[in-house]
Amino acid sequence: MNSFSPTLPSQGSCTLVGAGPGDPELLTIKAAKAIAAASVLFVDDLVSDAILSHANPKARVVYVGKRGGCKSTPQAFIEKLMVAAVHEGENVVRLKGGDPFIFGRGGEEVEHLREAGIAVQVVNGITSGLAGLTSLGAPLTHRDRAHGVLFMTGHAKPGDSGPDWRLIAATAHAAKLTLVIYMGVSGVQRIRDELLTGLPGNTPVAIIQHASLPHQRHALTFLQDLPACIAENQLGSPSIIVVGDVVQGIAAWQAEQGQRRAA
Repeated sequence: MNSFSPTLPSQGSCTLVGAGPGDPELLTIKAAKAIAAASVLFVDDLVSDAILSHANPKARVVYVGKRGGCKSTPQAFIEKLMVAAVHEGENVVRLKGGDPFIFGRGGEEVEHLREAGIAVQVVNGITSGLAGLTSLGAPLTHRDRAHGVLFMTGHAKPGDSGPDWRLIAATAHAAKLTLVIYMGVSGVQRIRDELLTGLPGNTPVAIIQHASLPHQRHALTFLQDLPACIAENQLGSPSIIVVGDVVQGIAAWQAEQGQRRAA
């Protein structure tokens, strides 16, 4: 690990680090080095203690979690804290679950920091949308089943109507795309209803909660049954919803479909 120095320069530094989906063994070497070198870490809710164990014991850890439906630290306040810490000469790491640039507000933070005259480095992390389906043994793209993948958010900010799911469904069907939906559990009924305007009801779906963690749970279903499946299995946030024929690559799905055909 990098040595920790109590003597801070007049102008610090800032790095946005992706902590990955949760499993500490999926943390990149570059991310671990950045965490170890930090004098201050601003940490998201979903970052585990195992990942924070890479931090220097003398580093200051500030929890600035943002969770849907829970009391959250305002984004503007987080950015203000980061700027102040850099100006104080701190080596700042903004530690985010998954990847900073995939629904992690990393883009907003980089823009704000650059406007304040601060150069920012970004260390990517494995996003849960990839790790979740991979943990079940299936790919997001496949030469026969999916020519591409769309990463979508199911959660719109206030005043925004969110994605046009009807258009997305038609595009996914025509272009043979996998849909990976983050933060979609709370709005799953509307998402399902609108996706059915362009995708068949028997489109395979996987729901993965707590991707890559020991307490990961998942369920397999068809698009037409998606809300009922989530309710029956009591799946909540954080969950990833994967819609598309790539779900057929999951061994459990193949076995289930084989049993149905044999019945």
